[in-house]
Amino acid sequence: MSEKILILDFGSQYTQLIARRVRELNVYCEIHPYNKAPEIDASIKGVILSGSPCSVREQHPPMVDLSLYRGKLPLLGVCYGAQLLAHTSGGTVQPSSIREYGRAKLNEVHSSDALFKEVPLESQVWMSHGDTITAIPDNFELLASTETVKVAAYKIKGEQTYGIQFHPEVTHSLQGKELLRNFVVHIAGCSQDWTPDAFIETTIAGLQKQLGNDKVVLGLSGGVDSSVAAVLIHKAIGKNLTCIFVDNGLLRYQEYEEVLASYQHMGLNVIGVNAKDQFYKALKDLSEPEAKRKAIGRVFIDVFDQEAHKVQDVKWLGQGTIYPDVIESVSVKGPSATIKSHHNVGGLPDKMKLKIVEPLNTLFKDEVRQVGKALGIDATILQRHPFPGPGLAIRILGDITPEKVHVLQQVDHIFISRLKDKGLYNQVWQAGAILLPVHSVGVMGDERTYEKVVALRAVSSTDGMTADWVHLPYEFLADVSNEIINRVKGVNRVVYDISSKPPATIEWE
Repeated sequence: MSEKILILDFGSQYTQLIARRVRELNVYCEIHPYNKAPEIDASIKGVILSGSPCSVREQHPPMVDLSLYRGKLPLLGVCYGAQLLAHTSGGTVQPSSIREYGRAKLNEVHSSDALFKEVPLESQVWMSHGDTITAIPDNFELLASTETVKVAAYKIKGEQTYGIQFHPEVTHSLQGKELLRNFVVHIAGCSQDWTPDAFIETTIAGLQKQLGNDKVVLGLSGGVDSSVAAVLIHKAIGKNLTCIFVDNGLLRYQEYEEVLASYQHMGLNVIGVNAKDQFYKALKDLSEPEAKRKAIGRVFIDVFDQEAHKVQDVKWLGQGTIYPDVIESVSVKGPSATIKSHHNVGGLPDKMKLKIVEPLNTLFKDEVRQVGKALGIDATILQRHPFPGPGLAIRILGDITPEKVHVLQQVDHIFISRLKDKGLYNQVWQAGAILLPVHSVGVMGDERTYEKVVALRAVSSTDGMTADWVHLPYEFLADVSNEIINRVKGVNRVVYDISSKPPATIEWE
Protein backbone atom coordinates (compact mmCIF):
# COMPACT_ATOMS: atom_id res chain seq x y z
CA MET A 1 0.00 0.00 0.00
CA SER A 2 1.47 3.35 -1.03
CA GLU A 3 -0.32 5.42 1.66
CA LYS A 4 -2.48 4.78 4.68
CA ILE A 5 -4.04 6.16 7.83
CA LEU A 6 -2.99 4.50 11.09
CA ILE A 7 -5.76 4.01 13.66
CA LEU A 8 -4.62 3.29 17.21
CA ASP A 9 -7.25 1.29 19.08
CA PHE A 10 -7.78 2.01 22.77
CA GLY A 11 -10.64 -0.49 23.02
CA SER A 12 -13.64 1.48 21.73
CA GLN A 13 -16.65 -0.38 20.37
CA TYR A 14 -16.59 2.13 17.48
CA THR A 15 -12.97 1.65 16.31
CA GLN A 16 -13.94 -0.56 13.36
CA LEU A 17 -16.48 2.05 12.33
CA ILE A 18 -13.72 4.67 12.08
CA ALA A 19 -11.84 2.36 9.72
CA ARG A 20 -14.94 1.69 7.64
CA ARG A 21 -15.64 5.43 7.24
CA VAL A 22 -12.06 6.14 6.21
CA ARG A 23 -12.17 3.34 3.64
CA GLU A 24 -15.45 4.67 2.26
CA LEU A 25 -13.34 7.67 1.26
CA ASN A 26 -11.18 5.31 -0.86
CA VAL A 27 -8.32 5.66 1.59
CA TYR A 28 -6.59 2.58 3.01
CA CYS A 29 -6.24 2.41 6.80
CA GLU A 30 -5.13 -0.09 9.41
CA ILE A 31 -6.19 -0.65 13.03
CA HIS A 32 -3.48 -1.52 15.53
CA PRO A 33 -3.74 -1.89 19.33
CA TYR A 34 -2.34 1.22 21.01
CA ASN A 35 0.31 -0.95 22.71
CA LYS A 36 1.38 -2.64 19.47
CA ALA A 37 1.70 0.34 17.17
CA PRO A 38 3.90 -0.15 14.10
CA GLU A 39 6.91 2.04 13.42
CA ILE A 40 6.20 5.18 11.44
CA ASP A 41 7.22 5.03 7.80
CA ALA A 42 6.60 7.10 4.68
CA SER A 43 3.35 5.27 3.89
CA ILE A 44 1.56 6.60 7.01
CA LYS A 45 -0.07 9.92 6.16
CA GLY A 46 -1.95 10.51 9.41
CA VAL A 47 -2.92 8.95 12.75
CA ILE A 48 -6.31 8.64 14.49
CA LEU A 49 -6.57 7.86 18.21
CA SER A 50 -9.79 5.94 18.97
CA GLY A 51 -12.16 6.20 21.89
CA SER A 52 -12.01 3.88 24.88
CA PRO A 53 -14.13 2.56 27.76
CA CYS A 54 -11.24 3.62 30.03
CA SER A 55 -10.56 6.99 31.66
CA VAL A 56 -7.35 9.02 31.50
CA ARG A 57 -7.86 9.57 35.24
CA GLU A 58 -7.30 5.89 36.03
CA GLN A 59 -4.12 4.85 37.81
CA HIS A 60 -2.83 3.05 34.71
CA PRO A 61 -4.82 4.30 31.70
CA PRO A 62 -4.04 3.12 28.16
CA MET A 63 -1.15 5.33 27.03
CA VAL A 64 0.97 5.80 23.93
CA ASP A 65 4.07 7.91 23.33
CA LEU A 66 2.40 10.83 21.56
CA SER A 67 5.78 12.44 20.78
CA LEU A 68 6.11 9.83 18.01
CA TYR A 69 3.26 11.54 16.14
CA ARG A 70 2.69 15.09 17.38
CA GLY A 71 4.12 17.70 15.04
CA LYS A 72 5.33 14.98 12.67
CA LEU A 73 2.04 13.70 11.27
CA PRO A 74 -1.54 14.93 11.18
CA LEU A 75 -3.15 13.56 14.37
CA LEU A 76 -6.84 13.28 15.32
CA GLY A 77 -7.96 12.21 18.78
CA VAL A 78 -11.54 10.96 19.03
CA CYS A 79 -13.26 11.04 22.47
CA TYR A 80 -10.72 9.24 24.72
CA GLY A 81 -8.04 10.15 22.17
CA ALA A 82 -8.95 13.83 22.55
CA GLN A 83 -8.93 13.54 26.34
CA LEU A 84 -5.54 11.80 26.25
CA LEU A 85 -4.03 14.59 24.15
CA ALA A 86 -5.43 17.25 26.50
CA HIS A 87 -4.48 15.37 29.67
CA THR A 88 -0.86 14.74 28.62
CA SER A 89 -0.46 18.39 27.54
CA GLY A 90 -1.49 19.87 30.89
CA GLY A 91 -5.22 20.20 30.33
CA THR A 92 -7.89 19.08 32.78
CA VAL A 93 -10.16 16.07 32.35
CA GLN A 94 -12.86 15.49 34.98
CA PRO A 95 -15.87 13.21 35.44
CA SER A 96 -18.92 14.58 33.62
CA SER A 97 -21.56 15.97 35.97
CA ILE A 98 -24.05 14.06 33.82
CA ARG A 99 -22.93 11.21 31.59
CA GLU A 100 -23.09 12.65 28.08
CA TYR A 101 -24.54 10.07 25.73
CA GLY A 102 -26.54 10.64 22.57
CA ARG A 103 -27.29 13.44 20.14
CA ALA A 104 -26.00 16.99 20.64
CA LYS A 105 -25.69 20.08 18.42
CA LEU A 106 -22.64 22.21 17.77
CA ASN A 107 -23.67 25.72 18.82
CA GLU A 108 -20.19 27.11 18.18
CA VAL A 109 -18.08 26.07 15.17
CA HIS A 110 -14.75 27.48 13.99
CA SER A 111 -15.76 26.95 10.36
CA SER A 112 -12.64 28.57 8.91
CA ASP A 113 -10.49 25.71 10.19
CA ALA A 114 -9.78 22.91 7.71
CA LEU A 115 -11.25 20.22 10.00
CA PHE A 116 -14.68 21.88 10.07
CA LYS A 117 -15.02 22.75 6.41
CA GLU A 118 -18.67 22.07 5.37
CA VAL A 119 -19.65 21.35 8.99
CA PRO A 120 -22.35 23.97 9.74
CA LEU A 121 -23.50 25.56 12.97
CA GLU A 122 -26.13 23.39 14.71
CA SER A 123 -24.67 20.25 13.11
CA GLN A 124 -25.82 17.14 14.99
CA VAL A 125 -23.07 15.05 16.62
CA TRP A 126 -23.03 11.91 18.77
CA MET A 127 -21.61 12.02 22.29
CA SER A 128 -20.61 8.96 24.33
CA HIS A 129 -18.37 9.78 27.27
CA GLY A 130 -18.23 9.79 31.05
CA ASP A 131 -15.35 12.29 31.30
CA THR A 132 -15.18 15.88 30.06
CA ILE A 133 -12.27 18.12 29.09
CA THR A 134 -12.87 21.10 31.38
CA ALA A 135 -9.72 23.11 30.63
CA ILE A 136 -7.26 23.19 27.73
CA PRO A 137 -3.69 24.55 27.71
CA ASP A 138 -2.90 28.00 26.26
CA ASN A 139 -1.48 26.49 23.06
CA PHE A 140 -4.82 24.77 22.35
CA GLU A 141 -7.35 26.58 20.15
CA LEU A 142 -11.06 25.89 20.76
CA LEU A 143 -12.82 24.85 17.53
CA ALA A 144 -16.33 23.74 18.56
CA SER A 145 -18.72 23.58 21.51
CA THR A 146 -22.16 22.22 22.32
CA GLU A 147 -24.64 23.52 24.87
CA THR A 148 -23.26 21.21 27.58
CA VAL A 149 -19.71 20.51 26.33
CA LYS A 150 -17.53 23.61 26.03
CA VAL A 151 -14.54 21.71 24.60
CA ALA A 152 -16.20 19.68 21.85
CA ALA A 153 -13.21 20.14 19.51
CA TYR A 154 -9.79 21.79 19.55
CA LYS A 155 -6.56 22.19 17.62
CA ILE A 156 -3.04 22.44 19.01
CA LYS A 157 -1.48 25.63 17.63
CA GLY A 158 1.47 25.12 15.33
CA GLU A 159 0.59 21.46 14.76
CA GLN A 160 -1.85 19.49 12.64
CA THR A 161 -3.09 17.92 15.88
CA TYR A 162 -6.82 17.86 16.61
CA GLY A 163 -9.13 16.51 19.30
CA ILE A 164 -12.90 15.99 19.08
CA GLN A 165 -15.09 14.90 21.97
CA PHE A 166 -17.82 13.42 19.75
CA HIS A 167 -17.86 10.40 17.42
CA PRO A 168 -17.82 11.36 13.71
CA GLU A 169 -17.79 7.71 12.65
CA VAL A 170 -21.40 6.96 13.72
CA THR A 171 -24.27 7.89 11.41
CA HIS A 172 -25.89 10.03 14.13
CA SER A 173 -23.09 12.57 13.56
CA LEU A 174 -24.67 13.96 10.41
CA GLN A 175 -21.55 15.68 9.03
CA GLY A 176 -19.18 13.09 10.49
CA LYS A 177 -18.12 11.82 7.07
CA GLU A 178 -17.30 15.37 5.95
CA LEU A 179 -15.18 15.91 9.05
CA LEU A 180 -13.27 12.67 8.48
CA ARG A 181 -12.82 13.59 4.81
CA ASN A 182 -11.41 16.95 5.89
CA PHE A 183 -8.87 15.25 8.13
CA VAL A 184 -7.94 12.35 5.85
CA VAL A 185 -7.96 14.15 2.48
CA HIS A 186 -7.43 17.87 3.09
CA ILE A 187 -5.23 17.75 6.21
CA ALA A 188 -3.41 14.40 5.84
CA GLY A 189 -3.32 14.72 2.03
CA CYS A 190 -4.43 11.21 1.09
CA SER A 191 -5.11 10.79 -2.63
CA GLN A 192 -8.26 8.59 -2.41
CA ASP A 193 -6.94 6.06 -4.92
CA TRP A 194 -7.65 2.90 -2.90
CA THR A 195 -10.37 1.27 -5.07
CA PRO A 196 -11.42 -2.36 -5.74
CA ASP A 197 -9.58 -2.30 -9.08
CA ALA A 198 -6.42 -0.94 -7.44
CA PHE A 199 -6.67 -3.59 -4.72
CA ILE A 200 -7.03 -6.36 -7.31
CA GLU A 201 -4.05 -5.16 -9.33
CA THR A 202 -1.70 -4.82 -6.36
CA THR A 203 -2.94 -8.04 -4.71
CA ILE A 204 -2.46 -10.22 -7.80
CA ALA A 205 1.02 -8.78 -8.30
CA GLY A 206 1.80 -9.43 -4.63
CA LEU A 207 0.50 -13.00 -4.84
CA GLN A 208 2.60 -13.74 -7.91
CA LYS A 209 5.69 -12.50 -6.08
CA GLN A 210 4.78 -14.34 -2.86
CA LEU A 211 3.82 -17.68 -4.43
CA GLY A 212 5.98 -17.91 -7.56
CA ASN A 213 5.48 -21.39 -9.04
CA ASP A 214 4.36 -22.93 -5.74
CA LYS A 215 1.12 -24.91 -5.47
CA VAL A 216 -1.78 -23.82 -3.25
CA VAL A 217 -4.79 -25.68 -1.87
CA LEU A 218 -7.85 -23.78 -0.68
CA GLY A 219 -10.98 -24.96 1.10
CA LEU A 220 -14.06 -23.57 -0.62
CA SER A 221 -17.26 -23.07 1.34
CA GLY A 222 -19.46 -21.61 -1.38
CA GLY A 223 -19.48 -18.30 0.49
CA VAL A 224 -18.26 -14.85 -0.46
CA ASP A 225 -14.86 -14.83 1.26
CA SER A 226 -13.47 -18.17 0.08
CA SER A 227 -14.82 -17.60 -3.44
CA VAL A 228 -13.20 -14.18 -3.85
CA ALA A 229 -9.95 -15.45 -2.30
CA ALA A 230 -9.95 -18.38 -4.75
CA VAL A 231 -10.47 -16.18 -7.82
CA LEU A 232 -7.72 -13.77 -6.75
CA ILE A 233 -5.23 -16.60 -6.20
CA HIS A 234 -6.35 -18.27 -9.45
CA LYS A 235 -5.70 -15.06 -11.39
CA ALA A 236 -2.22 -14.96 -9.87
CA ILE A 237 -1.11 -18.61 -10.29
CA GLY A 238 -3.72 -20.31 -12.52
CA LYS A 239 -3.63 -24.11 -12.50
CA ASN A 240 -1.30 -24.19 -9.48
CA LEU A 241 -4.39 -23.56 -7.31
CA THR A 242 -6.54 -26.55 -6.31
CA CYS A 243 -9.83 -25.86 -4.49
CA ILE A 244 -11.46 -28.47 -2.28
CA PHE A 245 -15.15 -28.31 -1.38
CA VAL A 246 -16.16 -30.73 1.38
CA ASP A 247 -19.77 -31.81 1.88
CA ASN A 248 -19.97 -32.27 5.65
CA GLY A 249 -23.65 -33.22 5.55
CA LEU A 250 -24.48 -29.95 7.33
CA LEU A 251 -24.96 -27.71 4.31
CA ARG A 252 -28.20 -26.15 3.15
CA TYR A 253 -30.65 -28.02 0.92
CA GLN A 254 -28.92 -29.10 -2.35
CA GLU A 255 -26.11 -26.65 -1.60
CA TYR A 256 -23.30 -29.06 -2.42
CA GLU A 257 -24.57 -29.65 -5.95
CA GLU A 258 -25.45 -25.99 -6.56
CA VAL A 259 -22.09 -24.66 -5.37
CA LEU A 260 -20.11 -27.12 -7.48
CA ALA A 261 -22.18 -26.15 -10.51
CA SER A 262 -21.60 -22.43 -9.92
CA TYR A 263 -17.84 -22.89 -9.78
CA GLN A 264 -17.73 -24.78 -13.10
CA HIS A 265 -18.23 -21.46 -14.92
CA MET A 266 -15.41 -19.67 -13.07
CA GLY A 267 -12.48 -21.63 -14.43
CA LEU A 268 -11.44 -22.89 -11.01
CA ASN A 269 -10.01 -26.36 -10.45
CA VAL A 270 -12.48 -27.67 -7.82
CA ILE A 271 -12.56 -31.11 -6.21
CA GLY A 272 -15.84 -32.06 -4.50
CA VAL A 273 -15.70 -34.50 -1.57
CA ASN A 274 -18.77 -36.22 -0.10
CA ALA A 275 -17.83 -36.87 3.54
CA LYS A 276 -21.27 -36.79 5.18
CA ASP A 277 -20.99 -40.15 6.89
CA GLN A 278 -17.65 -39.29 8.53
CA PHE A 279 -19.07 -36.11 10.04
CA TYR A 280 -22.30 -37.75 11.24
CA LYS A 281 -20.28 -40.51 12.88
CA ALA A 282 -18.04 -38.01 14.70
CA LEU A 283 -21.07 -35.98 15.85
CA LYS A 284 -23.04 -38.94 17.19
CA ASP A 285 -24.39 -38.21 20.71
CA LEU A 286 -22.63 -34.82 20.95
CA SER A 287 -24.83 -31.97 22.21
CA GLU A 288 -22.48 -29.36 23.66
CA PRO A 289 -21.83 -26.61 21.04
CA GLU A 290 -18.07 -26.42 21.46
CA ALA A 291 -17.78 -30.22 21.35
CA LYS A 292 -19.71 -30.22 18.06
CA ARG A 293 -17.47 -27.49 16.62
CA LYS A 294 -14.31 -29.35 17.59
CA ALA A 295 -15.56 -32.64 16.16
CA ILE A 296 -16.43 -30.94 12.86
CA GLY A 297 -13.06 -29.18 12.77
CA ARG A 298 -11.19 -32.40 13.48
CA VAL A 299 -12.94 -34.37 10.73
CA PHE A 300 -12.60 -31.50 8.28
CA ILE A 301 -8.85 -31.41 8.89
CA ASP A 302 -8.59 -35.17 8.28
CA VAL A 303 -10.71 -35.08 5.10
CA PHE A 304 -9.06 -31.97 3.72
CA ASP A 305 -5.57 -33.28 4.51
CA GLN A 306 -6.34 -36.57 2.78
CA GLU A 307 -7.57 -34.82 -0.37
CA ALA A 308 -4.78 -32.22 -0.36
CA HIS A 309 -2.14 -34.97 -0.25
CA LYS A 310 -3.40 -36.14 -3.62
CA VAL A 311 -2.02 -32.89 -5.02
CA GLN A 312 1.75 -33.14 -5.42
CA ASP A 313 4.16 -30.65 -3.79
CA VAL A 314 1.64 -28.32 -2.16
CA LYS A 315 3.33 -25.58 -0.12
CA TRP A 316 0.55 -23.12 0.72
CA LEU A 317 -2.93 -23.17 2.25
CA GLY A 318 -5.23 -20.44 0.93
CA GLN A 319 -7.81 -19.01 3.33
CA GLY A 320 -10.58 -16.43 3.12
CA THR A 321 -9.68 -14.65 6.36
CA ILE A 322 -11.05 -11.09 6.38
CA TYR A 323 -10.03 -8.02 8.38
CA PRO A 324 -12.50 -8.30 11.31
CA ASP A 325 -11.05 -11.78 12.05
CA VAL A 326 -7.55 -10.29 12.14
CA ILE A 327 -8.60 -7.37 14.35
CA GLU A 328 -10.41 -9.70 16.75
CA SER A 329 -7.34 -11.93 17.15
CA VAL A 330 -4.99 -9.06 18.03
CA SER A 331 -7.42 -6.72 19.78
CA VAL A 332 -6.62 -4.60 22.80
CA LYS A 333 -8.64 -7.04 24.89
CA GLY A 334 -6.74 -10.04 23.54
CA PRO A 335 -7.83 -12.82 21.18
CA SER A 336 -11.37 -14.06 21.66
CA ALA A 337 -10.40 -17.62 20.90
CA THR A 338 -13.60 -19.37 21.93
CA ILE A 339 -16.00 -17.04 20.13
CA LYS A 340 -15.24 -18.65 16.77
CA SER A 341 -13.18 -21.74 17.38
CA HIS A 342 -14.27 -23.05 13.96
CA HIS A 343 -12.93 -20.06 12.03
CA ASN A 344 -10.56 -21.20 9.30
CA VAL A 345 -9.97 -24.47 11.20
CA GLY A 346 -6.92 -23.53 13.21
CA GLY A 347 -5.09 -26.88 13.25
CA LEU A 348 -4.98 -27.31 9.49
CA PRO A 349 -1.73 -25.46 8.64
CA ASP A 350 0.18 -27.17 11.47
CA LYS A 351 -0.96 -30.67 10.53
CA MET A 352 -0.20 -30.16 6.86
CA LYS A 353 3.04 -28.20 7.42
CA LEU A 354 1.81 -25.50 5.05
CA LYS A 355 2.36 -21.77 4.88
CA ILE A 356 -0.73 -19.53 4.89
CA VAL A 357 -1.81 -17.15 2.15
CA GLU A 358 -4.72 -14.82 2.98
CA PRO A 359 -5.34 -12.29 0.19
CA LEU A 360 -8.41 -10.75 1.86
CA ASN A 361 -7.06 -10.19 5.36
CA THR A 362 -7.11 -6.40 4.97
CA LEU A 363 -10.75 -6.17 3.79
CA PHE A 364 -14.12 -5.83 5.50
CA LYS A 365 -17.01 -7.99 4.25
CA ASP A 366 -18.60 -5.30 2.09
CA GLU A 367 -15.19 -4.55 0.55
CA VAL A 368 -14.80 -8.26 -0.29
CA ARG A 369 -18.11 -8.07 -2.16
CA GLN A 370 -16.95 -4.96 -4.05
CA VAL A 371 -13.73 -6.73 -5.06
CA GLY A 372 -15.72 -9.81 -6.09
CA LYS A 373 -17.99 -7.66 -8.26
CA ALA A 374 -14.95 -6.07 -9.91
CA LEU A 375 -13.62 -9.60 -10.55
CA GLY A 376 -16.87 -10.52 -12.32
CA ILE A 377 -17.99 -13.14 -9.78
CA ASP A 378 -21.68 -14.06 -10.06
CA ALA A 379 -24.05 -12.04 -7.84
CA THR A 380 -25.64 -15.22 -6.45
CA ILE A 381 -22.31 -15.98 -4.74
CA LEU A 382 -21.47 -12.39 -3.75
CA GLN A 383 -24.89 -11.72 -2.22
CA ARG A 384 -25.05 -15.05 -0.41
CA HIS A 385 -25.73 -14.64 3.29
CA PRO A 386 -22.92 -15.57 5.69
CA PHE A 387 -23.17 -19.19 6.78
CA PRO A 388 -21.43 -20.62 9.86
CA GLY A 389 -18.41 -22.88 9.39
CA PRO A 390 -20.04 -25.76 11.33
CA GLY A 391 -23.14 -25.32 9.17
CA LEU A 392 -26.48 -26.58 10.44
CA ALA A 393 -24.77 -28.34 13.37
CA ILE A 394 -24.99 -25.12 15.41
CA ARG A 395 -28.53 -24.46 14.21
CA ILE A 396 -29.68 -27.83 15.54
CA LEU A 397 -29.68 -27.40 19.30
CA GLY A 398 -28.66 -30.66 20.91
CA ASP A 399 -27.36 -33.79 19.20
CA ILE A 400 -27.11 -34.19 15.42
CA THR A 401 -28.80 -36.89 13.36
CA PRO A 402 -29.31 -37.13 9.58
CA GLU A 403 -33.07 -36.99 10.21
CA LYS A 404 -32.81 -33.67 12.07
CA VAL A 405 -30.56 -32.26 9.35
CA HIS A 406 -33.14 -33.27 6.73
CA VAL A 407 -35.95 -31.51 8.64
CA LEU A 408 -33.94 -28.31 9.11
CA GLN A 409 -32.78 -28.27 5.49
CA GLN A 410 -36.42 -28.31 4.34
CA VAL A 411 -37.43 -25.55 6.77
CA ASP A 412 -34.43 -23.41 5.86
CA HIS A 413 -35.05 -23.93 2.14
CA ILE A 414 -38.64 -22.70 2.42
CA PHE A 415 -37.58 -19.63 4.45
CA ILE A 416 -34.67 -18.62 2.19
CA SER A 417 -36.61 -19.33 -1.03
CA ARG A 418 -39.53 -17.17 0.09
CA LEU A 419 -37.19 -14.33 1.10
CA LYS A 420 -35.83 -14.41 -2.46
CA ASP A 421 -39.28 -14.73 -4.05
CA LYS A 422 -40.55 -11.65 -2.18
CA GLY A 423 -37.46 -9.54 -2.87
CA LEU A 424 -36.45 -9.54 0.79
CA TYR A 425 -33.26 -11.64 0.62
CA ASN A 426 -30.86 -8.79 -0.24
CA GLN A 427 -32.45 -6.58 2.44
CA VAL A 428 -31.36 -9.11 5.08
CA TRP A 429 -27.72 -9.56 6.12
CA GLN A 430 -28.18 -13.12 7.37
CA ALA A 431 -31.15 -15.44 7.70
CA GLY A 432 -31.70 -19.04 8.67
CA ALA A 433 -33.72 -21.49 10.71
CA ILE A 434 -32.95 -23.14 14.06
CA LEU A 435 -34.26 -26.52 15.17
CA LEU A 436 -35.10 -26.32 18.88
CA PRO A 437 -34.69 -29.25 21.31
CA VAL A 438 -38.33 -29.04 22.37
CA HIS A 439 -41.63 -30.48 21.20
CA SER A 440 -44.98 -28.75 21.37
CA VAL A 441 -48.57 -29.80 21.30
CA GLY A 442 -50.51 -29.03 18.14
CA VAL A 443 -53.68 -29.95 16.30
CA MET A 444 -53.76 -31.22 12.72
CA GLY A 445 -57.16 -32.22 11.44
CA ASP A 446 -58.89 -34.10 14.26
CA GLU A 447 -55.63 -35.28 15.81
CA ARG A 448 -53.37 -33.82 18.47
CA THR A 449 -49.69 -33.74 17.57
CA TYR A 450 -46.51 -33.52 19.63
CA GLU A 451 -43.84 -32.34 17.22
CA LYS A 452 -40.78 -30.16 16.69
CA VAL A 453 -40.46 -26.37 17.04
CA VAL A 454 -38.35 -24.26 14.69
CA ALA A 455 -37.22 -20.65 15.08
CA LEU A 456 -36.64 -18.31 12.15
CA ARG A 457 -33.88 -15.71 12.41
CA ALA A 458 -33.22 -12.72 10.13
CA VAL A 459 -30.83 -9.90 11.05
CA SER A 460 -29.53 -6.67 9.56
CA SER A 461 -25.86 -5.85 10.02
CA THR A 462 -22.81 -4.42 8.30
CA ASP A 463 -20.13 -6.86 9.36
CA GLY A 464 -21.69 -9.10 12.01
CA MET A 465 -20.06 -7.31 14.96
CA THR A 466 -23.48 -5.92 15.91
CA ALA A 467 -26.87 -6.86 14.46
CA ASP A 468 -30.56 -6.12 14.81
CA TRP A 469 -33.53 -8.31 13.98
CA VAL A 470 -35.31 -7.53 10.73
CA HIS A 471 -38.95 -6.42 10.87
CA LEU A 472 -40.20 -8.83 8.21
CA PRO A 473 -43.84 -8.22 7.19
CA TYR A 474 -46.38 -10.11 9.31
CA GLU A 475 -48.08 -11.42 6.19
CA PHE A 476 -44.79 -12.84 4.96
CA LEU A 477 -44.06 -14.54 8.29
CA ALA A 478 -47.59 -15.95 8.40
CA ASP A 479 -47.28 -17.42 4.90
CA VAL A 480 -43.83 -18.91 5.62
CA SER A 481 -45.04 -20.40 8.91
CA ASN A 482 -48.05 -22.01 7.23
CA GLU A 483 -45.92 -23.43 4.42
CA ILE A 484 -43.35 -24.89 6.82
CA ILE A 485 -45.96 -26.55 9.03
CA ASN A 486 -47.91 -27.89 6.05
CA ARG A 487 -44.92 -29.18 4.08
CA VAL A 488 -42.30 -30.27 6.61
CA LYS A 489 -43.29 -33.45 8.36
CA GLY A 490 -42.50 -33.36 12.07
CA VAL A 491 -42.82 -29.57 12.62
CA ASN A 492 -45.95 -28.08 14.13
CA ARG A 493 -44.79 -24.70 15.50
CA VAL A 494 -42.76 -21.78 14.08
CA VAL A 495 -41.44 -18.85 16.14
CA TYR A 496 -39.51 -15.70 15.09
CA ASP A 497 -36.40 -14.55 16.96
CA ILE A 498 -36.52 -10.80 17.80
CA SER A 499 -33.21 -10.54 19.70
CA SER A 500 -30.46 -8.09 18.77
CA LYS A 501 -26.68 -8.55 19.04
CA PRO A 502 -25.67 -7.65 21.68
CA PRO A 503 -26.90 -9.05 24.03
CA ALA A 504 -27.76 -12.13 21.94
CA THR A 505 -25.54 -13.55 19.21
CA ILE A 506 -26.65 -14.06 15.60
CA GLU A 507 -26.36 -17.85 15.83
CA TRP A 508 -27.95 -19.68 18.77
CA GLU A 509 -24.86 -21.79 19.48
